[in-house]
Amino acid sequence: MRYPNKINKTICNNKISHSNRGLSLESDLNITNEYYRDNKIAIVYKKPTPVRCVETECIGKKTIIKKAFYEMPSTTDYNGVYKGYYIDFEAKEVRTKAFSLTNIHEHQLKHLFDVREQGGIAFIIVRFSKIDETYMLDSKVLNNIIKNGEKSISLDYFKKNGCLVKTNYHPRLDYINSINMLYFGGKNEHKKNIE
Repeated sequence: MRYPNKINKTICNNKISHSNRGLSLESDLNITNEYYRDNKIAIVYKKPTPVRCVETECIGKKTIIKKAFYEMPSTTDYNGVYKGYYIDFEAKEVRTKAFSLTNIHEHQLKHLFDVREQGGIAFIIVRFSKIDETYMLDSKVLNNIIKNGEKSISLDYFKKNGCLVKTNYHPRLDYINSINMLYFGGKNEHKKNIE
């Protein structure tokens, strides 16, 4: 086997790009959801954003979208079913030690509250990327924070009132375990299905 004798300078580039910020969490959730589906633990998918194409151009065998617009505001990032319960959540990644509520749109909050009111499981998942910790916070708790007029939620508040979402190899980001802790009295029943 031949190994290259020079280091690829593009790999060692120290420039930080913010264009893909949040994709680390999204990638972890997508991998986790695939694991849950494959192991018949839960059925959860990322919701597509409703976009209408207005103008396209064909170049060879490829079609390129030239103009498009959002048909309606998207609700939340993920939805699905676990243990017969509808689950719906928004996922955000922040670089600070506080989560600004401006990161979630009003229509998304209303959607989460409506899901909870109908008996579904609704929450947010927030990754604090500087310390590489991810927390889940129930929409009912989130609603109380908003009613109190708060503009942001501190990391300490997440630690006291939320649930740490553990990072593993399989599943990558075990938020079902956190759902079990918050909604089902701490029973980690999906482990039985795996073992």
